[in-house]
Amino acid sequence: MATIRLGDLAPNFTAQSSEGQINFHDWLGDGWGILFSHPADYTPVCTTELGTVAKYKSEFDKRNVKVVALSVDGVESHKGWIKDINETQNTTVNFPIIADEDRKVSELYDMIHPNADSKLTVRSVFVIDPDKKVKLIITYPASTGRNFDELLRVIDSLQLTAYHKVATPANWNNGDDCVIVPAVADKDIPELFPKGHKVVKPYLRTTPQPNLD
Repeated sequence: MATIRLGDLAPNFTAQSSEGQINFHDWLGDGWGILFSHPADYTPVCTTELGTVAKYKSEFDKRNVKVVALSVDGVESHKGWIKDINETQNTTVNFPIIADEDRKVSELYDMIHPNADSKLTVRSVFVIDPDKKVKLIITYPASTGRNFDELLRVIDSLQLTAYHKVATPANWNNGDDCVIVPAVADKDIPELFPKGHKVVKPYLRTTPQPNLD
């Protein structure tokens, strides 16, 4: 089983889902993507997570991010579970859930950690950029639900730092000042960052977020 690291090409696969067959790379198209796994259908924490993702769809759409879930159960089970999610979370599931009964995708993405549980996937999250490169990996234990506000925050940072010569400091949120990357020479700052900048230390230079008007 290969370990996936940041910067790796996200492995492609074809699988059945609650919305029909998916070829992962074709389905992603030229946008960003999130692939996240669930230990099994009809589990309580996952039910709340999938309901939350459905409610956040407009936020993902704003960022050109497609979301797909995965569980090791089959399509018919997924469809029944989606009814429960819609009912209990007061929403409508609006993204596909991959059926991974043979655990092929789970193993491809190293989502099963035998020391945690030999059969169930942990709560893996992969954020994938338009070049199909893995930009973020977070692994939660099966007992801890994910924070989707944090995922949006990280995507905002990834999209900002992909196109501008900045990094985002601790607890950064969209709209906060950014850190100018060390590779930028002082003499080039005025041209690259016309909003101005502040030198805290020679290696710590901040500027207003460049992709906001």
